[in-house]
Amino acid sequence: MNRTVLVTVHTGRGPAVESARLVVQRLVEAGIKVRVLEQEAVQIGCVGAEVVAGDPVSAKDAEVMIVLGGDGSLLRSAEIARESGVPLFGVNLGHVGFLAEAEVDDLAAAVDSVVAGNYDVEERMTIDVLARLNGQVIADTWALNEATVEKRERMLEVVAEIDGRPLSRWGCDGVICATPTGSTAYAFSAGGPVVWPEVEAMLMVPISAHALFAKPLVVSPRSTLAVEILPDTPGGVLWCDGRRRFDLPPGVRVEVRRGARPVRLARLHGIESTGAPFTDRLVAKFELPVQGWRGRVRP
Repeated sequence: MNRTVLVTVHTGRGPAVESARLVVQRLVEAGIKVRVLEQEAVQIGCVGAEVVAGDPVSAKDAEVMIVLGGDGSLLRSAEIARESGVPLFGVNLGHVGFLAEAEVDDLAAAVDSVVAGNYDVEERMTIDVLARLNGQVIADTWALNEATVEKRERMLEVVAEIDGRPLSRWGCDGVICATPTGSTAYAFSAGGPVVWPEVEAMLMVPISAHALFAKPLVVSPRSTLAVEILPDTPGGVLWCDGRRRFDLPPGVRVEVRRGARPVRLARLHGIESTGAPFTDRLVAKFELPVQGWRGRVRP
């Protein structure tokens, strides 16, 4: 059976380009067909790789998409892979790299595991996002991490809504609607809780709200979240995953629901420091102190 792997890289990082060449070479030597994106092909300069456009069609029929970079690179790659359901396999070359499955030091072993098919695939919940003005849709998009209604200049006046019922009015810098995956990203910085990836839920986190009741909320994945910018206040901006931007005029309504399509992630097993439980990822990524832990008493 013919196997195809799409490789993408953060070309702004020199070590990442060298790692990409190693990945492509190792895959080609294993008899696997390799694709690289047109905008990255010149920097990578890989012999034997097929050059494809950087759109969702590029991932069609690929077994996996290997992404070398940080979480930003994974989010960019999700835009390519989500439609066809191709799992993303991240190699962290950034700082935190919560979405990545391997660190660069484990690169060779990780690629060998991909060649051997020694990985599982998990699905991460997404959110679908609509912005309406006077009933007309002015933005229709999605996010893996979060959709954020933010101020453009002055503080926003918004009303938050859950399942068709008004919750509270806030004067604030913005409101984050996040997935469990996004709970360790912007929502975390804004004071939201960490939610384990397997928990199906959505988060609403106000940003610097001037109100007594302005705590982070965790709601059902079947809920619909909405943020309305009041008509007599300044407009704002909608950001999705920090990548897709839409201007929001006064009076706009932003609605957030569980996404129709998840993003799939490849998870290895059998390599130390990868495939770790989420608790171990938290400890490693945030360098949490666990000295003195003795573990549970075993009979």
